[in-house]
Amino acid sequence: MTVAVVALISPWPAALLIRGVFEKGARDTIAEMEPYAPTSGLRESLDVSYGDAGTDTTFDVFTPAAGDEPLTTVVWIHGGAWISGFKEDVRPYVRMLAAEGFTTVSLNYTVAPEQSYPAALTQLNDALAFLVDNAAEYRIDPDRLIIAGDSAGANLTSQLAVLTTSPEYATEVGLTPALDPSQLRAVILNCGIYDVSEIPNAPGIAGWGFRIALWSYLGARDWQDTPGDRQMSTLEWVTDDFPTTWISGGNGDPLTESQSRPLAAKLESLGVEVESVFYPQDHEPELPHEYQFHLDYEDARAAFSSTLAFLRGLPG
Repeated sequence: MTVAVVALISPWPAALLIRGVFEKGARDTIAEMEPYAPTSGLRESLDVSYGDAGTDTTFDVFTPAAGDEPLTTVVWIHGGAWISGFKEDVRPYVRMLAAEGFTTVSLNYTVAPEQSYPAALTQLNDALAFLVDNAAEYRIDPDRLIIAGDSAGANLTSQLAVLTTSPEYATEVGLTPALDPSQLRAVILNCGIYDVSEIPNAPGIAGWGFRIALWSYLGARDWQDTPGDRQMSTLEWVTDDFPTTWISGGNGDPLTESQSRPLAAKLESLGVEVESVFYPQDHEPELPHEYQFHLDYEDARAAFSSTLAFLRGLPG
């Protein structure tokens, strides 16, 4: 069987090609973030297991070295188009947040095509349950949790938030929420996807890549109209009980106009408290997808400061 034929019947060849590109980009971004991350003053526990899928179900936790009291906890879900990425990709960023007085957790989950939807969602819900059950050991305040994510991780974050706040959605996906709504104080959404129905119309190489990723992740070449397609489109599922939200996207990121701005508008129309950080189309420099990790940009550093102010302003 030729490579071309395999590519028509399996997402694996193209998914692995895209994964390689994403992993190279992640390494470059980590290198850019590292000069801004603290090198001391934190306690850390690395590669802690929350499940039975080896390294796929592990997490890292960071907390200030001083003190032992439970702290407001930010749980970060990495991106990578659902087909790539590791918790280490966001390590410098979550270390920066921890240095500001928070406990931070970065999670691994199984990516596609190794597993298809809803494996990652199920694993992450299990991870939240583990963190609550073991909160005292890791200086986690189980009643002050914030879920955060970037790109595909923002999509998963939005799903977990809807799972927590909408019984109808929990029934739809067949999961029992790990959190009570009162425990989930807020979400942070960077450069995410919230309306999968828009992806077939996405132009260029990026649109092709997202379609391959969704074929891999949803387990069907014709993934539209699958249950996962419907469940991932959280724009259609959010309610007025959705948590207080910080949301951003760069003006050079095509997902901002088709995904982030529409979700922010929908949440605001429902009366949800939303802190949005968006930019005019002619903003310079043009801010790309995942701009918030490119800390050499003044705007990325400003977005980090905005995120901190949002976290510190949450009700007690």
